[in-house]
Amino acid sequence: MMSNRALLRMCRTFAYGCLMVVVTVGNSFAQDATQKAWDILNQAAPMSDSNEQKRAQAVSVLGLIKHNPQAEALALKALTADDKAEVRAAAADALGDMLATAAIPQLTNALKDNDVAVVVSAAHALFVLKQPVAYEVYYAILSGDRKSGDDVLSDQKQMLADPNKMAKFGFEQGIGFIPYAGIGVGVLKVLTKDDESPVRAAAAKILANDPDPRSGEELVKAASDKSWIVRAAALDAIAHRGDPKLASRIVPQLDDDKDVVKFVAAAAIIQLSSSLPLSVPAPAK
Repeated sequence: MMSNRALLRMCRTFAYGCLMVVVTVGNSFAQDATQKAWDILNQAAPMSDSNEQKRAQAVSVLGLIKHNPQAEALALKALTADDKAEVRAAAADALGDMLATAAIPQLTNALKDNDVAVVVSAAHALFVLKQPVAYEVYYAILSGDRKSGDDVLSDQKQMLADPNKMAKFGFEQGIGFIPYAGIGVGVLKVLTKDDESPVRAAAAKILANDPDPRSGEELVKAASDKSWIVRAAALDAIAHRGDPKLASRIVPQLDDDKDVVKFVAAAAIIQLSSSLPLSVPAPAK
């Protein structure tokens, strides 16, 4: 007759065997699912699929996969070798999303791409990766010119040559940088009938972080831009720069004919003035 201890041992052995079967089946299922997932992306992400929209979509989702050499390699291949700008732009975005610092040289090289969407995507990725060279592109978008002495792009003025392409790529992105974005994209389009302004406003907002004094000067200039969206965004950026010397330069905007610009200017001046030394009133006699 089997002892209780032997019976317990047999039960444990059986249970362990069942557990190992479950684990093995589970691991096998996970491996199969993972392999299928990679197969799907491998087939669509590179140049093997003739549908460029499908390739762009497959490349774009690679940004969800962090710290994975295989995902980075796929995105890099798309950035450097795909013949369609939409795919290269998606690859640049994905590399930024996955924080692929190893791709910084290729992203920097992509700033010379002949398509504006790729250039702006690469710049945004480099901005996410905290690379100062990104500011060169946003400066060019805002000013329509390049910083004196810098030669990041062969001709940065080309970035404003195709407003429709700028709008297609960056309209929603631009809205996100505007302090009153809550009015909605549709309403803003109706109000402005202007495709470039939201993208230039996005550039102004990013230049708030550029320590180069030339960007501060360009923001002051943009505070008088013909587009009220750009004026408001530039003033918002000036406030965030925290340079009190710029406060006196934006006083004219307190009389802007757009209320929202006037309000942003007022807030910016108050914020910047708070950084100035307070004058001590003379004692009463």
